[in-house]
Amino acid sequence: QVQLVESGGGLVQAGGSLRLSCAGSGRTFSINPMAWFRQAPGQERTFVATINWRGDRTDYADSVKGRFTISRDNGENTVDLQMNSLKPEDAAVYYCAARSRITYGAGIYYTPNDYDHWGQGTQVTVSS
Repeated sequence: QVQLVESGGGLVQAGGSLRLSCAGSGRTFSINPMAWFRQAPGQERTFVATINWRGDRTDYADSVKGRFTISRDNGENTVDLQMNSLKPEDAAVYYCAARSRITYGAGIYYTPNDYDHWGQGTQVTVSS
């Protein structure tokens, strides 16, 4: 079983930066593909970034490419999301997700249904 706890959310002005962190527990954490999703009020949960278990494959939503960076430290059981040049449209609750099912191919996944474990979420607010 994998348990996830996010931290690092808050209020930031447009153009600013935040770093989200997801702390995981469970002996299989280091082999789980991981991702960040976000959900704004009244909207569906959408993909932000994903990383494979080794940390050598990543991908991003088009809306955040070049501004956000996902990384992981399997020794520390953490997955981070560095968010730069934040925009008001980035405001949402950000969720960390882990997949514990069998992994295929490149080991990166893009939809909420691909993941088995979720954190409680952390709020990001961006003022214009």
